[in-house]
Amino acid sequence: MKKKKLSFFKREKEANLGQWLMEQGISAGFPSPADDFKELRISLDKELVKNSEATFYAKVSGDSMINAGLSDGDLIVIDRSIDPEHNKIAVCFIDGDFTVKRIVKKGSDLYLKPENKKYRAIKIDEENELLIWGIVTYVVKSL
Repeated sequence: MKKKKLSFFKREKEANLGQWLMEQGISAGFPSPADDFKELRISLDKELVKNSEATFYAKVSGDSMINAGLSDGDLIVIDRSIDPEHNKIAVCFIDGDFTVKRIVKKGSDLYLKPENKKYRAIKIDEENELLIWGIVTYVVKSL
C-alpha cells in the first residue's frame, strides 16, 4: 500500500488588501434584513496567521483525523512556534514520515492518536524518532 504524504506550502507574502467581509454576522437561523450592512476587507493571512515566519500550510492526506474535522484534501494551517501540549493536534515527523495526529500524554507515556476508530494510536518509545514539527491552528475546508 502506497503511503500518502503531506504536501507543505510556505505562506506567500500578502499582495492585496484581502477579500470583502460583511461587518454584520450572517444568521444561521432565521434570515434577518440586511438593509444597512457595511463591507470591510478581510485578509485570511491576518486572521489565520499569528507568527508569519513560523507558519506553513499543508494538505491533509487520508482519513485518520476525520473525527477531528480534518478530511482528505483539507488545507491546514501549522504554527511551528507553538509548544506541543497534551490534546493539541500536531504535524509530527516520526520514523521518517510526516503524519498529523493528536498528542496524548498519559502519565509518562506519549501517544499520537488518530481521530478515526479504524486506526490505532501510536505509542512513542525510545525506538521511535519523533519530531513535533508544528501545531495545527486552523483547517480550511471545501464544501
